Amino acid sequence: MRRCSWMLVAFFSLMTSVSTGVDDGFVALIQGDDPAQFDLIGIGPETLKIVDGEIMVVGKANGYFATKDIYRNYVLKFDWKYARPEGLIDDAKFDGNSGLLLHIQKPHKVWPKSIEVQLLNADSGHTFAIFGSKFTGAKNAQAQKKAIKPVGQWNHLEVICQEGRITSTINGIEVDRGTGASPDSGHIGWQCEAGPIQFRGIMIKKLKDH
Repeated sequence: MRRCSWMLVAFFSLMTSVSTGVDDGFVALIQGDDPAQFDLIGIGPETLKIVDGEIMVVGKANGYFATKDIYRNYVLKFDWKYARPEGLIDDAKFDGNSGLLLHIQKPHKVWPKSIEVQLLNADSGHTFAIFGSKFTGAKNAQAQKKAIKPVGQWNHLEVICQEGRITSTINGIEVDRGTGASPDSGHIGWQCEAGPIQFRGIMIKKLKDH
């Protein structure tokens, strides 16, 4: 009887987790299909098509969409994919470009003071400071080549930001790790640069400050 009761408790706990969209402390950052849930910088709402938790960037945009909230210590994860151009033979020649912007500082502009995790297909995961921010990272080029999937397939990125340290992992393989991120908090943004790209499963889990 005790075993049965324990199993029932576990079952209902699992169902509660699924129904609330919580996954081991992760919370979905895409809520509904309205682009207005994000700050849009350099792009209009017509640039983003949000369907069933997936964001499709359309047209030839040059800007980014960003969270309205500020985050400091957290784990962020999501999938991204470029459409594979017809006739593409050599993935090394594909110039699909985007980036994840961490610790964005206002005022919003193209491009803001932040830390960028590169999503350029040939350099994905490379993490570096832009426009007055600071960060000392060390990318692993061999790991990058091993981690990235062929153009047209979904890739998974996980980024851990904690007390100025940032680690970037693609498809389970660590590709960059560094310290000294300044600023160490801010908004989070996704670049829309000149071509279509898709994002899905954008989830975040806050970590405790040390």
